[in-house]
Amino acid sequence: MQLGMQASLWPTEQSVLSADDYAALANRLRPALLARMRELQLDAGLAEPLKRVYIPLAAWVHRQKQEGRAFVLGVNGAQGSGKSTLSALLSLILTEGYGYKVAGFSIDDIYKTRAEREKLGREVHPLLVTRGVPGTHDVQLGLDTLAALVDPAGSSVAIPAFDKAHDDRLPSSEWSVLAGPVDVVIFEGWCVGAKPQDDAELQSALNELEAREDVDGVWRRFVNEELKGEYAELFARLDRLIMLKVPNMESVYEWRSLQEEKLAATIVPSGRHRIMDSSGLKRFIMHYERLTRHMLAEMPERADLTLFLDEHHQFTAIHINS
Repeated sequence: MQLGMQASLWPTEQSVLSADDYAALANRLRPALLARMRELQLDAGLAEPLKRVYIPLAAWVHRQKQEGRAFVLGVNGAQGSGKSTLSALLSLILTEGYGYKVAGFSIDDIYKTRAEREKLGREVHPLLVTRGVPGTHDVQLGLDTLAALVDPAGSSVAIPAFDKAHDDRLPSSEWSVLAGPVDVVIFEGWCVGAKPQDDAELQSALNELEAREDVDGVWRRFVNEELKGEYAELFARLDRLIMLKVPNMESVYEWRSLQEEKLAATIVPSGRHRIMDSSGLKRFIMHYERLTRHMLAEMPERADLTLFLDEHHQFTAIHINS
């Protein structure tokens, strides 16, 4: 990932760090940042650009947090946009630079089990077997996990986990356990913070998948109704929302392809995994296309902070809503 962010991209009227404070924090964080970058398999040459992105971002989060209560930060971004990298490095800076205890999990971690999605496929629509869209998550599990993490009297919290290679949720015995309470929760995901479309926008098929497999619109209407219900309750728990705005759907496919290649490289051949080829990935992304396009069009106007990316995965602008 190439991140050629310049400090000048931060709106000067909303500066969050003085030059001296930035320099001191960056110097103190450098060893931990380089170590985490090695873990994430990122080029060490990106350390300086990354510091110019994420250290001011952490300072912004620090400024937003209210004293005495846990802060829930939502991170939205299309597939391959860099949500996991942002979340990991932001967590490190908040921990090492500000002394916060940080917990993080993804909306991907609360997908319904494959058996539950197969049941949805039989009872509602076959397209719901494929994980991804609203309606394929266990939202109550997400609500319960967030509630436990922000509980000031909380002790240990089991963090859900999903195995994408096998397309099923890991058994709870394999979930990581975090000792609470925490100061900051980072909740990331491709549709975190999404709002429903107007019903009129659902009339026409958007792509080949909808035209061939959702002729009567049952699937897309179901997804939209889910966003009006318990997903709205889940996203209402966010204190602030950050968006990583990708330039277009073509970049989503390209970057998601790279993710699939990395996933394939980590899997021991067994015949059980569900790594997708090019045609399978194109069909998979069509499940996400409608809501992704909707968020790209409307979310920057309401997200608390938007980081704009170009086709080369470089940040080009930052917008902070008042």
